Amino acid sequence: MSVTSIMAPPSSIPPASRSVARRVFDRAVATPGFRVGIGIFIVLAVATALYPELSGIDPIKMDVKARLLPPLLIGDKWSWAHPLGTDQIGRDMLVRSLVGLRYSFLIGIASVVVMLVIGCALGVIAGYFGGRTDAIIMRLTDAQLSIPMIILAIAVLGVSRPTIPSIVLVLGVSNWPVYARIMRSVVMTERQREFVRAAKIGGSTDLRIIITLLLPLLLPSVLFTSVLDVARMMIFESTLGFLGLGVQPPTPTFGNIIADGRKYLLNAWWIATMPGLFLGLTLTSINLMGAALERARDTIHAGGE
Repeated sequence: MSVTSIMAPPSSIPPASRSVARRVFDRAVATPGFRVGIGIFIVLAVATALYPELSGIDPIKMDVKARLLPPLLIGDKWSWAHPLGTDQIGRDMLVRSLVGLRYSFLIGIASVVVMLVIGCALGVIAGYFGGRTDAIIMRLTDAQLSIPMIILAIAVLGVSRPTIPSIVLVLGVSNWPVYARIMRSVVMTERQREFVRAAKIGGSTDLRIIITLLLPLLLPSVLFTSVLDVARMMIFESTLGFLGLGVQPPTPTFGNIIADGRKYLLNAWWIATMPGLFLGLTLTSINLMGAALERARDTIHAGGE
């Protein structure tokens, strides 16, 4: 290694694998599964963002005269004004399902962001500095993993009215150790590479090395994995709502809509089925995208490109 390269600032020592994220994304986009998944996801996202406002229908407004209308073309009491039917007090199921999907998106993505911030920060610190710092953070990780998410949710959300920030915090805090362990193991390997040693010899601080060299190298791979965790957090959010620990009525979420609809499965099956259908389509689209990204990443890391 030349003297010039040793004394260069970290920004001029780009890791050879810094373009891996782009290659992974390009390979994933070329697969049919990813295209189908992102197509479904875009349609749902656009519908969620626009239809509730454009329709002018209030998702919590009752209309007893229109109660228990079936979806279009089912039975003899359907209405064009409510294409997916209405619930037991006349609220439109299409709008309620899309608003529920909006909250599920929000909580799922925000929870993963919390997981990434906490897990990646602690994992990088543990892997880079090692020693006692590593031991303390890993024991904290073990302690967190020993607490089931549902127990933490009951402890935090059961003593007060659940809100979106508190739900996001519970989901994020319950699941950050996975990212901490991943980042720790990778950083322990990457810190021994030549470009990191060159940056240290050049006088770069530990903070600068972490921010400018390690994080740009490691985050893309973790972000691809986190796509699947968005789907997992949406399932957890719906579970909490079903148990009464999620966002509280009258705000519509998948969990509380399905919980209300289970009482009417015999004579109004669409109340529970429609939000379940939207949730299933959303999870399928996210899983298709996440699986394609993971396969592309594993192929490239294995030298398949």
